[in-house]
Amino acid sequence: MIGKREKRKRIFYVPGMISLVFIPLFCFYHFYKVDAFKIYNAIELGMPNKSDFEKYKVAALRNYRVFSFDGSNLDGNTKLNEVKLYLRKMVVDKDTVNGAKIHFGSKTYYETFIRIIDIIDEEKAPTWTINNNDIYILGSRISYKEVKDTTKHYRMNCDTGAIMAKQRLWMRKNEREEEECNFQVSFFKQKWRSLSLGYLGLVILNIIVLVKLNKTKIYNQK
Repeated sequence: MIGKREKRKRIFYVPGMISLVFIPLFCFYHFYKVDAFKIYNAIELGMPNKSDFEKYKVAALRNYRVFSFDGSNLDGNTKLNEVKLYLRKMVVDKDTVNGAKIHFGSKTYYETFIRIIDIIDEEKAPTWTINNNDIYILGSRISYKEVKDTTKHYRMNCDTGAIMAKQRLWMRKNEREEEECNFQVSFFKQKWRSLSLGYLGLVILNIIVLVKLNKTKIYNQK
């Protein structure tokens, strides 16, 4: 003989239902407060300490070869190539006796200064410092290992050909990222009604279940 099967009570976890309603609201509020979707940009800036120049007597550490740029017509590619070749030889030979001193006159073009900085970076000069209108470049016997940097750096546009090319690539990348961001925003604007209705339906469903659960408890108590 088959016994009568007892009807089991449905299990309703009220805190879980409340969490389904309020946790999404708290998440959206938190994202809004902390600007979670805001894009930040920064410029890495380092300033030389003038006291260190005198402290370590940089001006007397090497036999410097002086390259002067006074803003005349002679400040062309020829003199810049001389600086580049001299730095390259100094780095390869690991010269710790000689060095390079770049002097800028009062009429030197800004582009010349930027191109010198580019050359220092390209030739991987181990140590260099700026003091007033001079740049002192020193060699080293130690070969420094390059540490792989996971952060992508972009130079500012300083009116040089190489940097302007990188600037254009950077602008294109920013345009693509901005287009993706605009697409996400427009998609949310188009679908906000569906998302709101879905969330509203979830809230109503939880309310109905809670009301039904309370009615069942009251009926069982009677």
